[in-house]
Amino acid sequence: MSKSIAVIGAGITGVTSAYQLVLQGFDVTVIDQNRYPAMETSYANGGQLSASNAEVWNSWRSVIKGIRWMLRPDAPLSISPRPSWHKYSWMAEFLSHIPNHDKNTIETARLAILSRDAMAEIAAVENIDYNRLDKGILHIYQSEEDLQAARHVNTLLEQAGLERSEVAPDEMRAIEPTLTGEYVGGFYTPSDSTGDIHRFCTGLAEVCKAKGVTFRMSTTIDSLAHQGDGIRVTSEDGEALHFDAVVICAGIKSREFAQQLGERINVYPVKGYSITVNLTDAQSRANAPNVSLLDDKAKIVSSRLGENRFRIAGTAELSGPNRDIRDYRIRPLIKWCEHHFPAISTEEVVPWAGLRPMVPSMMPRYGKGRTPAVYFNTGHGHLGWTLSAATSKLLAAEMAQDYRAVA
Repeated sequence: MSKSIAVIGAGITGVTSAYQLVLQGFDVTVIDQNRYPAMETSYANGGQLSASNAEVWNSWRSVIKGIRWMLRPDAPLSISPRPSWHKYSWMAEFLSHIPNHDKNTIETARLAILSRDAMAEIAAVENIDYNRLDKGILHIYQSEEDLQAARHVNTLLEQAGLERSEVAPDEMRAIEPTLTGEYVGGFYTPSDSTGDIHRFCTGLAEVCKAKGVTFRMSTTIDSLAHQGDGIRVTSEDGEALHFDAVVICAGIKSREFAQQLGERINVYPVKGYSITVNLTDAQSRANAPNVSLLDDKAKIVSSRLGENRFRIAGTAELSGPNRDIRDYRIRPLIKWCEHHFPAISTEEVVPWAGLRPMVPSMMPRYGKGRTPAVYFNTGHGHLGWTLSAATSKLLAAEMAQDYRAVA
């Protein structure tokens, strides 16, 4: 009889985990509080599958920038002044990982390259249409200081095996002819791609159902507890289910569920914003870029999602589990579009905000926990879409080995 596994969370890490686990022969149940999969952070992110964006944020350069931005409400980073022990302790632990910046950036890039291949394989085998566009990602720079910093990051990405080239302004415009503005240079990664994370998640969820995965949606979990050799999952309405093991893929709630099982993962909700510009006229469609962009100074990314949508995302906000969409945080994204692509109409713009589950080291937590029958695939921060295919595959392989060993 196959082992029963509860996957807590139906976002990108939960659905990819369920897929890889059912391929390994496990009896999988996905549990989520929402009515549909991918309704939290996996709903409307920047769309980039970006090994080129693998640099972790733990650096003194990022900290100094963050301090300069603190008094600007429209800055790429915003920190709520409201006191919070979790927030301040998370920030202190974040600073403690600055010495690991280079090592963690290289490791994240290696994981992203592995994930790129795994994601392409899933899409090809399962025939999932998610507006995938294989036109690479172009990083753009407007100052020599920022370009010089990018050169250092590039040496780390090269050590991970990523092929990425520096390009001059005229080459940038050849790569993406719709790009306007003045730039000192850029970096282009042709192997990166883009796609609609929500469409991918919902498509893969249907594949999982066809393979026998059970989805218990609209189910709010009250508690997780060790029970015998397995895990008891009790829902808010009092129903208790027993599983041989649990995989926590619960986004910002992962910290709470881990604590209930005697585990620790210091996930903090770092809010990000996006807008989806509906390209309703021929001029907008003709002048929207097909190559994905990353503006390192503004910390803004863009992706073309099919013919009629242009996604722009960015910013980081430390304000706890707050999902409010603030106009002064959305406005810079619209202005960025109007500045770089003035021929695009911004008459129809759909705003969104999501909470990235971020750990202080910026490294995802996947694999077994310290206590029996507990596994993780969470804490991916701003790279959940980029890394999840790899972490899910590695997790499932580890669990298959663990349970074959005790069979």
